[in-house]
Amino acid sequence: MIRLVIVDDEPMVIAHLRTILGAAEDIDVVGDAQDGAEAVEAVLRFGPDVVLMDLRMPGVDGLTAIERISALPGPPAVVALTTFDADGHILRALRAGAAGFVVKSIPPQDLLGVVRVAAQGQTVLSPLVARRLVAASADGRERGADARKRTGTLTGRETEVLACLGEGLSNADIAGRLYLSEATVKSYVSRMLDKLGCANRTQAGLLAREAGLVP
Repeated sequence: MIRLVIVDDEPMVIAHLRTILGAAEDIDVVGDAQDGAEAVEAVLRFGPDVVLMDLRMPGVDGLTAIERISALPGPPAVVALTTFDADGHILRALRAGAAGFVVKSIPPQDLLGVVRVAAQGQTVLSPLVARRLVAASADGRERGADARKRTGTLTGRETEVLACLGEGLSNADIAGRLYLSEATVKSYVSRMLDKLGCANRTQAGLLAREAGLVP
């Protein structure tokens, strides 16, 4: 079972998401919260695998909550909930440690898929959206130089794997492309995240794009 916590300042939104997600046989909505402070408490109390986090909330907002949750030992995957009207906020969420984001108008079946993918530690971000977000960054040139410097420490094979993450590929897809076993890819990814100081695959994927590793 995938243990899930829902965070939104609107009780109606929480109720709606509970109805959709709670109906799935493999998802257990173990808790909810209405602001960032409550979200951190819920993570500590319920130990979820995935958190759906609204970004705009009064009090402690979603961005701050993501930073606090990402700093916890063995944190859950956090997926930001957004209306996609502020690219800068989404970039900040991803750089704070979010595994990805979804728009609140997402079809129910797609939302179920997002939760399942996030629980597997995969990227919840399409290559098209990643390109838009990187392009929207006001400090893109400076970040690009920093990204190239950071990725310059990688081996050739690690760079290839990182580029695949930038395309949003799963471990199975990377293994097939590079003729490696999934276990070997998993090892490469884990080592790279530590080497680059990235909290998750999504951060590494954005870094790959900022460094120009993805066409």
